[in-house]
Amino acid sequence: MQPLVRHDSALDVYYDDPRGFTLLRGDSLEILEQMQPEQFDMVFADPPYFLSNGGQTCKSGRMVSVNKGRWDRSEGVEANHEFNLRWLAACQRLLKPNGSIWVSGTHHVIYSIGFAMQSLDFKILNDIAWFKVNPPPNLSCRYFTHGTETIIWAGRDSKTKHTFNYQLMKEMNEGKQMKNLWSIMSPRKAEKSFGKHPTQKPIQLLDRIVQAASNPGELILDPFCGSSTTGLAALQNGRRFVGIDQSDEYLELSVRRFEGLSD
Repeated sequence: MQPLVRHDSALDVYYDDPRGFTLLRGDSLEILEQMQPEQFDMVFADPPYFLSNGGQTCKSGRMVSVNKGRWDRSEGVEANHEFNLRWLAACQRLLKPNGSIWVSGTHHVIYSIGFAMQSLDFKILNDIAWFKVNPPPNLSCRYFTHGTETIIWAGRDSKTKHTFNYQLMKEMNEGKQMKNLWSIMSPRKAEKSFGKHPTQKPIQLLDRIVQAASNPGELILDPFCGSSTTGLAALQNGRRFVGIDQSDEYLELSVRRFEGLSD
């Protein structure tokens, strides 16, 4: 594998396992813009949704704050969109010519993501509706319960010949073409046995994405890796992984999850 960064740059490598699990510590934008171009086969990104605005939600039957940290605070619509344009452009530069990117989000961010992708000439392939099956109730009783997230899947550009393991997806769907509506429960208690992350995605979701759009031995990037569910799915399916996060707490959680998987 070529060096991750230009010869005149240096990264803070938090953890590096020879089996193909690397964690980088720092600001995602700064790191992405230092890295060598065209080295990743697939990107999965779960960016800030800009929801930490002092609101409340329901968790395990209790009312709790939605605030997740400074990284999730909105700086206003224009600033949020500029952030999305910048990190998406950086990821686009890092993808190989036939690479693809998956980005998850709720309505708070996903429209900005889609418009940014169109502006940057990504080739939008699908929008996946992830039905969470067991979402928390709506406390205000003034809206429908939020039971879905959207995941946009896109090729690097209009010329991309993306990987899609169609036959495998069909086999996983009992011999029928898999639709873009995926019913997958939010992470269960066992998936949080090493610690909790506020936006953790279920391993089943990332397992499907990794198998659908990459091949064994390929390199996958998660620029906002959190507790590294993407990395676990990558390793379990014979891929290699690079994750970026600025939180020592969540990087350490990622290491615990990886080492627990390896035991």
